[in-house]
Amino acid sequence: MICRETSFAATLQVTGVPSSTSLHELPCSQPNLCNGGSVTELVKGLLKSGQKLDEVIISYILRGALLGLQHLHNNRIIHRDVKGNNILLTTEGGVKLVDFGVSAQLTSTRLRRNTSVGTPFWMAPEVIACEQQYDYSYDARCDVWSLGITAIELGDGDPPLFDMHPVKTLFKIPRNPPPTLFQPENWSRGFNHFISQCLIKDFEKRPSVTHLLEHPFIRQAHGKDMALQKQLSNLIQAQQQLGSVLQPFYRHEQMHIRRPYHVDASDKYSPDDDLVNLEILDEDTIIYQLKKRYGDLQIYTYVGDILIALNPFQNLSIYSPQFSKLYHGVKRSSNPPHIFATADAAYQGMITFNKDQCIIISGESGAGKTESAHLIVQHLTFLGKILQVNPLVEAFGNARTAINDNSSRFGKYLEMMFTPTGAVMGAKISEYLLEKSRVIKQALGEKNFHIFYYIYAGLYHQKKLSEYKLPEKKPPRYIENGTGKVMHDIINKESYGTQFEAIQHCFRIIGFTKEEVHSVYRILAGILNTGNIEFAAISSQHQTDKSEVPNMEALDNAAALLSIGSEELLEALTSHCVVTRGETIIRTNTVDKAADVRDAIIIFDINFLGSFSNSNAESGMNVGILDIFGFENFTRNSFEQLCINIANEQIQFYFNQHIFALEQMEYHNEGIDAVLVDYEDNRPLLDMFLQKPMGLLSLLDEESRFPQATDLTLVDNLRCKYFWRPKRVELCFAIHHYAGKVHYDAYGFLEKNRDTLPADIMIDTMEIMRHPEETTNMKRQTVASYFRYSLMDLLSKMVIGQPHFVRCIKPNDDREALKFSQERVLVQLRYTGILETVNIRQQGYSHRIHFDEFVKRYYYIAFKAHENPSPSKENCIAILQKAKLDKWALGKTKVFLKYYHVEQLNLYLREVIGRVVIMQAYTKGWLGAKRYKKLKQKRTNSAITIQSAWRGYDTRRKFKDIKNKRIDAAIHIQAERLSVSFSISVFSLFEKTGKSYYKI
Repeated sequence: MICRETSFAATLQVTGVPSSTSLHELPCSQPNLCNGGSVTELVKGLLKSGQKLDEVIISYILRGALLGLQHLHNNRIIHRDVKGNNILLTTEGGVKLVDFGVSAQLTSTRLRRNTSVGTPFWMAPEVIACEQQYDYSYDARCDVWSLGITAIELGDGDPPLFDMHPVKTLFKIPRNPPPTLFQPENWSRGFNHFISQCLIKDFEKRPSVTHLLEHPFIRQAHGKDMALQKQLSNLIQAQQQLGSVLQPFYRHEQMHIRRPYHVDASDKYSPDDDLVNLEILDEDTIIYQLKKRYGDLQIYTYVGDILIALNPFQNLSIYSPQFSKLYHGVKRSSNPPHIFATADAAYQGMITFNKDQCIIISGESGAGKTESAHLIVQHLTFLGKILQVNPLVEAFGNARTAINDNSSRFGKYLEMMFTPTGAVMGAKISEYLLEKSRVIKQALGEKNFHIFYYIYAGLYHQKKLSEYKLPEKKPPRYIENGTGKVMHDIINKESYGTQFEAIQHCFRIIGFTKEEVHSVYRILAGILNTGNIEFAAISSQHQTDKSEVPNMEALDNAAALLSIGSEELLEALTSHCVVTRGETIIRTNTVDKAADVRDAIIIFDINFLGSFSNSNAESGMNVGILDIFGFENFTRNSFEQLCINIANEQIQFYFNQHIFALEQMEYHNEGIDAVLVDYEDNRPLLDMFLQKPMGLLSLLDEESRFPQATDLTLVDNLRCKYFWRPKRVELCFAIHHYAGKVHYDAYGFLEKNRDTLPADIMIDTMEIMRHPEETTNMKRQTVASYFRYSLMDLLSKMVIGQPHFVRCIKPNDDREALKFSQERVLVQLRYTGILETVNIRQQGYSHRIHFDEFVKRYYYIAFKAHENPSPSKENCIAILQKAKLDKWALGKTKVFLKYYHVEQLNLYLREVIGRVVIMQAYTKGWLGAKRYKKLKQKRTNSAITIQSAWRGYDTRRKFKDIKNKRIDAAIHIQAERLSVSFSISVFSLFEKTGKSYYKI
């Protein structure tokens, strides 16, 4: 970013643009540039002393900013973060536009951008829209909007909506009318008109900076540069002398959409964010608070450590990775309530306590449970396979119902597995209670599982229907609802094709080969072809209960796709064998019986997702996420709704046990004086469903074993105070569930519960279909018994972990945004026990920790690291007092804490450990420096010794050379001297000899 700012600034050496703008070295640190501070500091300083900027000064400042923007736009650069703190002043009264960290370079003046960037309070509506609408774009006129907000800031001292959380402003700006000055009547018409021109919401109609430079309000500063500059300089100097210039960092400067988030710990959330903070606890007050928050698009609210989530029925821009970072490892009260906060609480609990966690998401169908589960996964990990497998899960397990276009028709328990250090290892998805009967029959206005429509539409557009022996002109019977609209939607609806491409991408992501994908398509096409098999009766003189398949094409197609023989399939459909006393008897099926067998073949468990974690994943910690279908009460409720509602009764019982029963039992055992809260215990109702031998499911199994039993005999045998039966003879009954009274139509209960396949087919398929934990003696189980087993298996996984609850609320039945039905919400709050939860979270203690575990975990807070304090009550008190907590209680063996105490203790412990780490770092640094100094001295001494030895050696060597040279020179001199002496002697001799010769 620094390099990009520098590269932008390198070309901007003109009026309004400083010569140096880096991220950490703003021009205001340079005395010759902008040591006059920002215009925001100046305005706030004046307002603090009871003054305000003159309009002519404001005009001069805005003109300087416009000149800077004009140069940027002429160079095809959008600033994208124009605000008061980015307009700096020199002591001489100069105006400089700074901070190009989020500026964008356009390759053409006519091109646009589509990235949501900036500071929320100054962001233009079209920039915010890019967060939700990826095909949306904007141009350089987004800077004009930001300048208009800056103009209001120069007048009022703060931008509009400054008292709101930055997240909330992102919802308000696009929806609210253009803002104005706080008191427009106190300012001139020209200033108000200039602001209104800047803040035109349709950016196509918004003027450019070049046009605004000609605005009368701006033109009043023309020709007065020197005088206004002097006047501004005097203001700056006066404010600096008074020392009233504020620090250049404000709450509304803290969050940037595409830049790193920094949340100040002192930025507390509103007391309304947690219903426990309410002084008056009644239904009207809670409803009022939820309605008010929902109207402000604050869809999340805490009830202590429990999260209420209202379905907004619209796309919100609060789920981006940047928003997710706001909730990573921070105090919960640092941010508004959010699903990300619950996800992070589970993650931090897993890491801190080294214990598995479980997030239970509950609510009615259409309340937003599946989307909440997806957002939790999004926050916890960016592991591609986990996130990208979601469309595949929903395609196989979701369908359209009368009240929800994307309703989960199965329970999904996702176990995200982590290493001890908190890194994601993988995930395992378990499916429970799949609504198998939906494959063969759907109620009016409902549809089959999404996957069948996606596959048929995808193969249709790829012209591959014939390859999978599917009809081209009319959809198969299992997806044709009789209205004729299905084929029209398949041909014209782009969403089916898009989802088919997403399914293909998921298969590639999780490692399916082309052959495996082809096999999946063959099975799905085989199911659709099997549904097209029709039967006709064969009448004879002695027998009229035989059936045949008049048109063998559908049967041959299904057999070929499922890789079985046509004759074997025909025999399995039209006859069955009975083994009695060692004798096998073949009996023919009637048309109705053959159709039942055909449908029973289709209804099988789809083991559509398993684990894609590594071999050691089970040894790590995990966070479980439960997304199960919500409570259902339709016009006609059948066996499937009964199973779904029993499952919801069990989840509600688990919630009651954790929140109310177990907590109150702990108070009694530990001698804690706490107010006991009355709650609706649904244990008797669960016993009525699940107990043996007189529970409803046991009675249903007993009736299913009698060949002569009928649905009417089943209803006659139901006798319980929780049942309601009509006075006249009807195949219906009603049950008073925790969520209200539900009427059930008993027609088909026994047949659906038997769910029988011919024995020969069952033997061949059960080894593939069986649940991993299922034993071989379960092959003949009824649907009710298998449902009971699945429910027990699910609960066994849930009870291991520390639970976190998300209660999803459906604000209206029309799926309309911002529509809040008080009656519907109140009903959901009542049967989910929210009012009782508020009471017990306000008055009770949600966390209970043994003395030894508490001292072991938190002794750093009050004791020294080398100490080993005993797990006594006195030491626990010392730790709690050191942490400055109140409203805690001590039992016989445990410390009882409020829901917020553990978070405070963990943060305090983190600070203490942080200080220890810093001290360790300084100590290690000091010791390292000392060791280095000692080593350096040792090396210095060694170097001196080496140098001394070397110099001695070198001197001796040189002396020897000099000595040798001198000896050689002396020898040479001596030789020369002897030669000369000899020559003189000879010459003297010759001279003497010559004289003697002449004498002779």
